[in-house]
Amino acid sequence: MSTFLELGVPAELAAVLADSGKTEAFAIQRDTLPDSLAGRDLLGRGRTGSGKTIAFALPLVARLAASGGQRRAGLPRGLVLAPTRELATQIAATIAPLAEAAGLRVTTVFGGVSQRPQEQALRGGVDIVVACPGRLEDLMKQQVVRLSAIEVTVLDEADHMADLGFLPGVTRILTATPAGGQRLLFSATLDRGIDTLARRFLSNAVSHEVDEESVPVGEMTHRVLVVDSTDNKTALVRELASGTGRRILFTRTKHQAKKLAKQLTAAGIPAVDLHGNLSQNARERNLGAFSTAPEDGGVRVLVATDVAARGVHVDNVDLVVHVDPPVEHKAYLHRSGRTARAGAAGTVVTVVLPEQRRDVKDLLRKAAITAPLEDVTTAAITALVPERAAHVRPAPVQPQQQQRQSSKQRPAGGEKSGAANPPARRRRRPRAGGSGAGQGGGYSTQSSGQSRQGGGRGSQGR
Repeated sequence: MSTFLELGVPAELAAVLADSGKTEAFAIQRDTLPDSLAGRDLLGRGRTGSGKTIAFALPLVARLAASGGQRRAGLPRGLVLAPTRELATQIAATIAPLAEAAGLRVTTVFGGVSQRPQEQALRGGVDIVVACPGRLEDLMKQQVVRLSAIEVTVLDEADHMADLGFLPGVTRILTATPAGGQRLLFSATLDRGIDTLARRFLSNAVSHEVDEESVPVGEMTHRVLVVDSTDNKTALVRELASGTGRRILFTRTKHQAKKLAKQLTAAGIPAVDLHGNLSQNARERNLGAFSTAPEDGGVRVLVATDVAARGVHVDNVDLVVHVDPPVEHKAYLHRSGRTARAGAAGTVVTVVLPEQRRDVKDLLRKAAITAPLEDVTTAAITALVPERAAHVRPAPVQPQQQQRQSSKQRPAGGEKSGAANPPARRRRRPRAGGSGAGQGGGYSTQSSGQSRQGGGRGSQGR
């Protein structure tokens, strides 16, 4: 293993990493840092959890700090493009302490929220922008931001950009950056136009690919449990959610995610949901609650749709449950990759109804996963949930909530549009896990220190 100092990382930045317990570089960091710190264009390939955020955050901050450029309104010098608001938020959180140590300023740009704070930040002058493509293009068209001073550009999860249809916008954005600037492109694959993008915008690039054996991933155990009815499936999922560690439960639809989070909370297992129907504030609050330790007011259970498979990176997730098996094997791998990260062990459980057996066998074959289909037994549940968390009494329904619920049951036409009462709905303050449009499933909590940053339209980082 190599230390960051041995790889040429400036001492003040290595000290920031050491403060958070990071002293030895992961494989993708060890391979790429000598080239990226030297200013070379780079193409890095590695799966989620390989440590690539730090791999590009270090050269981004180090080279901007060394260049001596001046901070100017609307003219950032560093740019990171990310496909989703959640990923943009987490990238910014990783960069922020490094940037602070170097005297640099970071902001995020994304859709789904008011653009005024983003305008104010850009006009006040920032060094690094972490952006989702759609909102960045909007601000470029409005002349709020110009990319003519960009020295280092990073494109993260380029393959996910392609999946979401962002490559035309990414191409326009990269075209607006100076041709002589450094460009770092990270992607798990080079298909769907990523190779064309790399050839067009990377100059004399060096390529680094981290194979699966060198990724610091702990043991990932795969289990497939067959249930004979939806009622037994519900009971099994509740058992799997009741453990003491962090767990993510994946459902296929937004409605199912919201409903399951409420059911678990009502059963004494506090849970929050994450999906595209949530408001930005609710998304941030629910993710913050899941990222916070339970003793500090957080929750152990996140119920999510595939929006979280790529965009959410939370450490120490012990268990991933495919409540609804995904359709594609790639989705299975992305979901499963939320556990067994950075050397920690984790378990992946797929819950299967009899009519899904054939499809799940095909899914696992395509994903190159070997796991027998098992009947549910007490021993299997005990192995997966050796210790249960304490029951948490759900918060009582507040009078205002009761009033709103009863008003929903009134016959239509009881009040005219524009009467005094309806606007009160707009004064509702969202709560993590609250019921109602744009809210998450039933756990009321407040997360501490949660950044108000994120990414895009609906479930994607416009």
